[in-house]
Amino acid sequence: MTSPQHPRGPAPTPPERPRLFARGSFPEASRITGILRAETTGGLLLIAGAVAALVWANTPWSGAYADLRDATVGPASLHLDLSLGTWAADGLLAIFFFVAGLELKREFVAGDLRDPRRAALPVAAAVGGMVVPALVYVAVNLAGDGALRGWAIPTATDIAFAVAVLAVISTHLPTGLRTFLLTLAVVDDLLAITIIALFYTDQLTPAYLLLALLPLAGFAVLVQRRVRSFWLLVPLALLAWGLVHASGVHATVAGVLLGFAVPVRRRDGRDGPGLAEHFEHLVRPLSAGVAVPVFAFFAAGVTVGGASGLREALTDPVAVGIVAGLVVGKTVGIAGSTWLLATFTRADLDDELSWVDVVGMSMLAGIGFTVSLLIGELAFGTGSARDEHVKVGVLVGSLVATLLATAVLRTRNRVYRRICAEERRDDDGDGVPDVYQ
Repeated sequence: MTSPQHPRGPAPTPPERPRLFARGSFPEASRITGILRAETTGGLLLIAGAVAALVWANTPWSGAYADLRDATVGPASLHLDLSLGTWAADGLLAIFFFVAGLELKREFVAGDLRDPRRAALPVAAAVGGMVVPALVYVAVNLAGDGALRGWAIPTATDIAFAVAVLAVISTHLPTGLRTFLLTLAVVDDLLAITIIALFYTDQLTPAYLLLALLPLAGFAVLVQRRVRSFWLLVPLALLAWGLVHASGVHATVAGVLLGFAVPVRRRDGRDGPGLAEHFEHLVRPLSAGVAVPVFAFFAAGVTVGGASGLREALTDPVAVGIVAGLVVGKTVGIAGSTWLLATFTRADLDDELSWVDVVGMSMLAGIGFTVSLLIGELAFGTGSARDEHVKVGVLVGSLVATLLATAVLRTRNRVYRRICAEERRDDDGDGVPDVYQ
């Protein structure tokens, strides 16, 4: 006698494998698009400033450029009698890092980085994209004469320069790749400012650093109460900047700390832009349109001296290590970290994307300009022979990375156009593309 057969239910559906470079939500995609549009304009101005400085520094009037860069202004009684080049690096870049601090906090509180699963990819890629270039640089300079101090120069990614390149080559990146690029750059900025604070502070005066906590605390109290008056906030920010500068810690750290103090969420708990987003909209144009291009103008003016001068600079292991770090290290570090993450988490790339796209994005991240030049000045001293070689290495490495990324990404532009058209399609006319519903 056979036992009765019990009907079986439907077979359980296997869990869906995680996907890399997913497009996310429509509000987040819209926000990323707006940020990158502003960064594109700033990146084009950055390139213009760098080209103008490079051309001027290699004309018969190069002495006038050097005199302008080295002209000293500011009150000596406050130890702020600084050259214009130093004001650009220490002062204007503090504005850049203030915006970076706002963006970092927003990502951790309300953006992709609040979800550990979504944060894993850009964090892993950013770490790999900093560790491997540093190792490449160290390997090239291991037998050098103190040049290891520049190990962090090829670790930075310049998001404004990168998105400007995308605009120039007319590449329509899908939302997932654009979000990845921006989030990668945000984490990169956090790691960069940490490196500057920890490894490029030579003489620390703790008393000034402790005093800086007072205006920082006052600024934090006001913004937590949603005070928006610049007449109150700007003097506190300037005082905090001045005290951090006097402490020996690079003054740009003050910008990040001030950005971290600003609340992201609204006090009433409702959806909508908080104070951090409000400040970001106000200050980002100043950062992208003035601060970074002016810094690029004062930092990129290197006298190449013709083919022989370029050859001399590129025979210095410092410049070779920077070029290799930006071109090879960034590509291997970011693409390799992404591959390892995909392997160990058994994640798949998002639909219609391939590993060619990952390699192209990794090459694009090899454009290290603003922070790379800043770290070069901190490592070897403004105007030194090694600093000049750093500039050549950063410029050449970024140019090579640009050309390689262009060659790879342009081959995929037809695919990108199709994906972007799908992401904009809104058949029901409700203002939200159909792919997000």
